[in-house]
Amino acid sequence: MKHFHFRENELYCEDTPVAEIAQEFGTPLYLYSRQQLVDNFRSIDGAFAGVDHTTCYALKANSNHELLKILVAEGAGADAVSAGEIHLALKAGFAPSTITFAGVGKQDAEIEFALKHDIFAFNVESTEELAVIDAIAGRMGRKARIALRVNPDIDASTHPYISTGLKSNKFGIDIAVAAEVFTYAHSLPNLHVDGIHTHIGSQILKLDPFVQTAQKVVKLVADLRASGINIQHIDFGGGYGVTYKNAVKHPLLPSEETTAADEAPMNGEFIGAVLPILRSAGCKIVIEPGRSIVANTGILVTKVLYRKDNGVKKFVIVDAGMNDLIRPSLYQAYHQIVPLTLKEGERESVDVVGPVCETGDFFARERTLPYVHRGDMLAILTAGAYGFSFTSHYNARPALAEVLVNGDKVRVIREREKIEDIK
Repeated sequence: MKHFHFRENELYCEDTPVAEIAQEFGTPLYLYSRQQLVDNFRSIDGAFAGVDHTTCYALKANSNHELLKILVAEGAGADAVSAGEIHLALKAGFAPSTITFAGVGKQDAEIEFALKHDIFAFNVESTEELAVIDAIAGRMGRKARIALRVNPDIDASTHPYISTGLKSNKFGIDIAVAAEVFTYAHSLPNLHVDGIHTHIGSQILKLDPFVQTAQKVVKLVADLRASGINIQHIDFGGGYGVTYKNAVKHPLLPSEETTAADEAPMNGEFIGAVLPILRSAGCKIVIEPGRSIVANTGILVTKVLYRKDNGVKKFVIVDAGMNDLIRPSLYQAYHQIVPLTLKEGERESVDVVGPVCETGDFFARERTLPYVHRGDMLAILTAGAYGFSFTSHYNARPALAEVLVNGDKVRVIREREKIEDIK
């Protein structure tokens, strides 16, 4: 998190103290670094220098309009999983020719919407979906460009809820029968079979699953071409992991024990590991990163409301809740938590919890942190991906604000919701 750092014991976002932003706009709030977003995108897209490709940002990670516009200006495409996300992509300025549409349960109206806007490709997940898209395209007098999502049955060694490349997962078509399904798709009159799509999971920290997948996909391309099906693009998905532990370091901060399994390779390393293999197929390459572009672009800023000691545990109760950031509750995901102002003093083991009426409303359990008081503010780091996009109104809590920093300039990019706006 290069653009979130401590200066004289104060946490800064680029050139702006985070505490000043929190005092002006209130808490809880999401805070993003524009430069971190741009740097992350360029570190991925730049690894393809000289290769025909499109880096399609996965809107599901974070679909704030202002962040999307920045990515459009950088030359990104968009990976959408609903008509709503296609709408947001078009509204932000993504060219239809750079938008892919994935998902196992596309509704008829969503398919019609995508065909009407002439998106780049549907990433198709089943034989029945092929027939449905063909029928709708025929009724509309259109030809639908499709890529079949192939499930390579490779263990991505990630959390089971975000693993998508095993036979036991709901996604894609078993690679063992893929050639047969491609032949069927090729026979349908209103489909143009253009590509192969694969996506084996999210928050993957090892290179080998990507290498294995690339090898299987390239072999399948060769087999399909030999049978007369001319595959033109490979959509290799995303899933490149990020480092959550010790994202920001300082002598006054506790350091979490880590292993090699906790450290994410650099963005360019993910691409570098598979690009020579994928290039050998002679196809245009599409990728769909989300987390690796936006995760460490954002933090969740929250204020300490109360301290509580029940004799068994110490709790730090904050004003953000699981409805604002659900990843720890949903996946038991780790996020580093740091005070906005560091001071010399004792450390303690605490549970950092929110105000929501669920025992699962927590951000950290038995975490060693500097001692904090009521009114102190904390930053929950690496929260830019699957943070705001997962928010809810549970307990009738208003949606929090989103703020963007560009150097020493700060602006609200989503207004805080008012209680009277909740319906």
